[in-house]
Amino acid sequence: MTLESFLIACAIGIVAGWLASLLMKGGSSGLLRNLLIGLVGGLIGSWLIPKTGLALGAGYVGAILTAFIGAVVLLLIVRLVSK
Repeated sequence: MTLESFLIACAIGIVAGWLASLLMKGGSSGLLRNLLIGLVGGLIGSWLIPKTGLALGAGYVGAILTAFIGAVVLLLIVRLVSK
């Protein structure tokens, strides 16, 4: 992984984590937490989306949508487990 692809993955993770935090809690969770939520969400989304048969497109928009969906799933699981 090059430095450029690492920075792009981090930026996508931050955006996806921030969007998921806004949707799930009504506010941002901070830069580091958003990054972690987005990166783990990206892993979950890239595993989950192909299993459903959906195609979200290629490029940055598709990557952000995939990570966003995965991040929302991650936050739902965390919310269910923490209760």
